[in-house]
Amino acid sequence: MRIVVSNSADAPLYEQVAEQVREAVLTGELRDGDPLPSVRALARDLRISVITTTRAYAELQAAGFITTVPGKGAFVLPVDSALVREQLLRRVEDGLGAAIDAARLAGLGRDDLVAMLDALLTDGAVGTAADVAHPEREA
Repeated sequence: MRIVVSNSADAPLYEQVAEQVREAVLTGELRDGDPLPSVRALARDLRISVITTTRAYAELQAAGFITTVPGKGAFVLPVDSALVREQLLRRVEDGLGAAIDAARLAGLGRDDLVAMLDALLTDGAVGTAADVAHPEREA
């Protein structure tokens, strides 16, 4: 697993680290029992503070993704299907929230959004927002 962080990103460094580890666990890239780099090794590799990596690991442990064993390191915990579902639902909510915000900026209403969502669920893809919002304009 490769972790990349950026000082110019909106999210704090510890959140960037935690999110990438969380993503690797949810996608199966990291599996039950896989060891994570030590806090010091990860801090050195990413050129960030040990405090930052410690905070990322603490967040992951609190969320149930990893466990730490004193003197041995951090290890991935078995993936709980309820935890995975909760994380995926959170992603859907975040994505829908961003889509609704963008739709409002574009002047789309509820009916337009429902039509777009229906088209995406039915066809797997849609044209532009204008194609769905104003189907009478199609050629």
